Amino acid sequence: MKNDLKKPTVKVIASEAEMEMLGAQIARAAGSSCVFYLDGPLGAGKTVLARGYIRELGFIGSVKSPTFTLVEPYDVGGVILNHFDLYRLNDPCELEFIGIDDYFSGEANIIVEWAEKGGEFLPTPDLYISLDYSSQCDSREVGLISATNFGDEILLKMSS
Repeated sequence: MKNDLKKPTVKVIASEAEMEMLGAQIARAAGSSCVFYLDGPLGAGKTVLARGYIRELGFIGSVKSPTFTLVEPYDVGGVILNHFDLYRLNDPCELEFIGIDDYFSGEANIIVEWAEKGGEFLPTPDLYISLDYSSQCDSREVGLISATNFGDEILLKMSS
């Protein structure tokens, strides 16, 4: 998947609040129908970015990591957003048993953490977002890569 992707837009994020703001910015640019994958080491801020996105779409309440539940659904203005965390997935085939295709049918609004564990069972996202620790103290480097035409539109809106 990564070989077909474009050059990333890289942002340095200095705080948890900035990471949430980045998630909110993605939500404003994407609207309520976007699929994006978050990749990065434990503690890099994947769930924090997802929380900013989910809250910007109108969810009021606690946004938690779905590490143990595999998926957390959120009702955002009558649209269901599904937030996956595949960290604990032992085999990509397990996704077939939960009906992964059903989640991606129609106008999907999906966030997937640890998407690389889903293998070929996951479709191409609109955005691939990588998070990593920065050489700058307590900062994160976030790379945003478009993988679809809609992803291109999102990044264009974010840059203007």
